[in-house]
Amino acid sequence: MTLEQLKKILQTADAINFRLPDGSLIPSHFHVTEVGQITKHFIDCGGTVRTEKKVNFQLWEANDFDHRLAAQKLLNIISLSEKTLGIEDAGIEVEYQAGTIGKYDLDFDGKDFLLLNTQTNCLAQDKCGIPVEKLKLKMSDLSKGESTTCVPGSGCCQ
Repeated sequence: MTLEQLKKILQTADAINFRLPDGSLIPSHFHVTEVGQITKHFIDCGGTVRTEKKVNFQLWEANDFDHRLAAQKLLNIISLSEKTLGIEDAGIEVEYQAGTIGKYDLDFDGKDFLLLNTQTNCLAQDKCGIPVEKLKLKMSDLSKGESTTCVPGSGCCQ
């Protein structure tokens, strides 16, 4: 999800709920303690220099159980961040404290914001000797549909 997509959802949201990958909800008295733009400038294992930008939200909870962040208040925080920090539209990364700070992608299911697990990946698999996954086909599926086989005398087997 991008920042622009989040802002559009917040314009009509009644409540803000964040669901963790295990299905549980972050307690409703959470705070958004940081909004920022993170730029990562790095070199991958194949020697390619890359730049990645993300909009970062940090969620935190305290013992102020009556606290609720309204959608308009979060929109105001985002607007102030855009004006003050020059934040650009980019994909969103959410940080939330569990056993350690977890980093999540963000999605929306029509009711709740979903925190999605992130994964590492090799960006230079072609240079690291990682074999390309081959498409697995069933031989029985090859004969379905239009015939693409050669028949004697058709000229396709020359």
